[in-house]
Formats: sequence, C-alpha cells, structure tokens
Amino acid sequence: MKTYSFLIAFFMVTSLSAQQPFSGKDAIVKEEFIYQSGDVSFPSCHASTIEKMEGGLIASWFGGTHEKHPDVGIWISRFVKGKWTTPIEVANGIQHKTLRYPTWNPVLFNTGNGIILFYKEGPNPREWWGEYVTSSDNGKTWSQPVRLPEEIVGPIKNKPVLLKNGELLCPSSSEHDGWKVHMEITSDYGKTWERSENLKFTDNIGAIQPSVLFHENGKLQILCRSQNKMIVSAWSEDNGRTWTKLKPTSLPNPNSGTDAVTLKDGRHVLIYNHVEPSESWGDRNILNFAVSEDGINWKAAVLLENDSDKDGEYSYPAVIQTEDGLVHITYTWNRKLIKHVVIDPTKLQTKALTNGEWPNQ
Repeated sequence: MKTYSFLIAFFMVTSLSAQQPFSGKDAIVKEEFIYQSGDVSFPSCHASTIEKMEGGLIASWFGGTHEKHPDVGIWISRFVKGKWTTPIEVANGIQHKTLRYPTWNPVLFNTGNGIILFYKEGPNPREWWGEYVTSSDNGKTWSQPVRLPEEIVGPIKNKPVLLKNGELLCPSSSEHDGWKVHMEITSDYGKTWERSENLKFTDNIGAIQPSVLFHENGKLQILCRSQNKMIVSAWSEDNGRTWTKLKPTSLPNPNSGTDAVTLKDGRHVLIYNHVEPSESWGDRNILNFAVSEDGINWKAAVLLENDSDKDGEYSYPAVIQTEDGLVHITYTWNRKLIKHVVIDPTKLQTKALTNGEWPNQ
C-alpha cells in the first residue's frame, strides 16, 4: 500500500511539473528593485530605460500619481559602488505657475562624452512633443530642457543605435493619425535631424515603438508593437532611411511595448509579453526573454515573470548588454516599482517555440 501511495504521489508531482512553463532561471544573475516604495514620493511608475555609464549604470522612468497625470515627471537613479542611488526628478512638464503637462517615455543614450536623456512632454501621446536634457557628469546634474524640432520626437520608447557612419538612428513612431512608425537620424547628437517617411504595411495595421537589431553586411531589422496582436518586423539596407513593408512575425503582442538588442556574439535578444492572441487583449502578466540567431526564428530562453492569476503587470522592458557581456533588463513591475534583472547569456538554455506557444519544462 505504501508503494502504491508513493507511486501515485510521484506521478502527480511529475505530471504537475511537466505542465510548468519553461523558466530558464539558471541564466539569471541578479534580480532587484531599483528603489522601494518608501524611497520615493510618487505611487506609480512606468516606461523605464537603462544605459551604461562610467563606473556603473543609469536608469530612468516616468513617475507620478498615475500615467497622464500632470504631476508625472522624469526620474533617474544611478548604479554606483554596487547599489542604486535614491531616485531624483530631472525633468517635468511645468509650463508656468498654473499649467503643467505630464511627461512620458524617457530614453537614455551615452555618447561617450556625456549622457542624453530624451523624453516626451504633453497632455497625451497624440499631442506630445520631444525634449531632451544632457549630463556631463554621469547623471549627477542635468541641463535645462531642449525642445526638439517640429515633427521630431526622438526615440519614442526604445534606445537609439549608433551606426558605423557616426549617425544616431532613433527608432520612433506617432499616434496622432493612427499608429505609424518612422526613423529619426542625427549626426550631431540632437542638434540637427533627418526624418524618414512613415513605414508601410503589408496590411492596414498600425505599429509603434520599434527597436533596432544589427545583421551582417550592415543590414538592420526593427521589431515593433502592433495593433494586430503580433509583433511586426521590417528590414533596411541603407542605414535606416528606407525599409521593407512591416510584416507580422510569429510572436504574439498583447498591445504592450517590447525591446530588443543584438549581442556581441551575434545573437538577438527580445523582451516581450508572450500572451497568446486568443487571450485577453492587453494582458501583461507574463514577461519573456527570447533569443534568435537570425531575427526570424525565436527560441524561449527565460521566463522573467509569470502571474497565473493575471492580476500583475510586467511591461515596457528595456534591454542592453554591458562590456562584461551581461545583459541588463529593466521593466515596470505592477506600475509600482522598476525591476532590474541581470542575465548571463553564456548560461542560456533555449527551447523551441512550438506553434507559437511558450514551452513547458
């Protein structure tokens, strides 16, 4: 009887384990929150960005009463001597004594001679405009805001990339006339600009918030959030000035931002919410890390968050790789905190995404 009971228990545990989603957690080096709720004056946060700086890292996000509230400002924290500094506000939407607009979607970029912090300001994403501030002392102090030219909003959510020709390619988009993707290019870090035409689609589908990947022979790829419940992609062979039509990939997109980066070893990393299109539109309770050799065929690598009750929100990731080879990710954690996760890409164990589904253990 004891043997029989043991076998029942064994098969029950084995069956349950088999249904658990593949996690890949062995590749995670560190998980931490950049700050705790008691360290800041704002209850809500969103849209983080992370960048390398001399001696450490710097992260930014918008924080305030809630998204769209006029008191939402741009906050930063610096990772120095093994810990994150207390967040400080470095930009806001104050116009005058009785008018203030919310700020949105900060994006950091280190030029090598200083740090640029792009962000958006305005009542909503259809009427906002682009601004930036700069720091020459690793984020300790910041300049006065500079407003970008008409029709230039800067990198809309994800980081710009520096091309071999010295141009900074800023992946951007607009929402005032439907969702449309375009590129903005500057060769002098924001003083002068060039804007591409809006990218075209294979179908009448809107897309925003592209991120840029590098391929052989100077070929570029973008991956974008879209309105058709799938991540969409396009390719360029002329440094981002013209692109193929945007086409759906095999990866789901539940109306949530993504980010991607090309690693030093040539592999591509994508952080996104792998919520199946048949499920609720807008769910962000699962956050995933996928890897690809070609930017087309993706494999499951790490399950960063998984809330089976679907009450959580883990969204708007940002991802970079530092000189030591480690991959750093920040993202919104339940609109209350910004989480920082460090991945060792040499420890990644991948599994195939069969029929577009995240695999089980």
